[in-house]
Amino acid sequence: MPALNDLPTPSIVIDAVIARRNLQRLADYAKQHNFKLRPHTKTHKSLLVGRMQMELGATGLTVAKVGEARVMAEVSNDLLMAYPAVDPLRCAELAQLAGRITMRVGIDSATAADALSAAASAAGCTIGILVDLDVGLHRTGVQSPADALALGQHVSRLPGLRLDGLMFYPGHVKDESAASLSELAAVELKLAETIALWRRGGLDTAIVSGGSTPAAYQAHRLPSMTEARPGTYVNHDMNGVHGGYAKLEECAARIHCTVVSTAVPGQFVIDAGSKTLTSDRCGPAPDSGHGLVLQYAQAKIVKLTEEHGQVDCRECHRAPKVRDRVTIIPNHICPCVNLQDQVWWQEPGQPPRAIKVDARGKVF
Repeated sequence: MPALNDLPTPSIVIDAVIARRNLQRLADYAKQHNFKLRPHTKTHKSLLVGRMQMELGATGLTVAKVGEARVMAEVSNDLLMAYPAVDPLRCAELAQLAGRITMRVGIDSATAADALSAAASAAGCTIGILVDLDVGLHRTGVQSPADALALGQHVSRLPGLRLDGLMFYPGHVKDESAASLSELAAVELKLAETIALWRRGGLDTAIVSGGSTPAAYQAHRLPSMTEARPGTYVNHDMNGVHGGYAKLEECAARIHCTVVSTAVPGQFVIDAGSKTLTSDRCGPAPDSGHGLVLQYAQAKIVKLTEEHGQVDCRECHRAPKVRDRVTIIPNHICPCVNLQDQVWWQEPGQPPRAIKVDARGKVF
């Protein structure tokens, strides 16, 4: 195994101590406040990390794609695809999985319910359903408690489906400000109203699945929620740092790069472009560039092309030389991991070892 400074670049290196600490901290918080964790694997896409999450007491894992579900079924027999399945091929694949593990899907339409019912009936299995309720992000989800009840009743009448409860995503709640806490209170109010309406309608809500990394440590303010689905918390990134829900020392994943050019005055170029860092701007700080260069805090990654990252270093007291290495905390770690075949796992006192990004590129 190569030493850290001999790794090919660009490479993602994950500090095992920081990652474990992040995982343990949230697992302890969940136990303290009596809710379950069903971490979203979109951030790490790794059997190694998924197994660690299960060993720390996760009730199951969350995925966004059927391909991710097929991979994560190796370490968990209880999966939620928190993404609507509407086409026959995807539904048939989910039904095959449901024949050997507990497989749930979050949906917000009768069309999706009908498609999943047909697939489950054909395969002779049962798929669990969570009705997706929009609590403020306005991306997916039925719009009202009454809509949730109507869809839940529809699901409960369909063969091959089991109505297990509700799903929601408070992605609009970003911090602990008074405004965000007010939004979180509105989320809880809508959940409670929906649950009460379901009970009056004779429907059960054994599972109320929600949560996100920004709101992870506000879960105690959502008593209606039974399980949380944070993803980014294992690694964190500059979205979290600028958003106020992560510290630099909690960012486990660093991208190691090499300076390949200093020919243009006031600039150096790294071998990490959009195929490594992605083009995601930082949500809370959109003008901060494409990540933080740890060794040159005053520098700004101002432009990405496929293989080049252009870094403005005019505000720096010094500048790197060609062949120097720099380390970057990206804005959004999830798509960065998905761009790699492998990442490097760094244990203390040991050379980094390559671990496969097992669910990389699972777009289906």
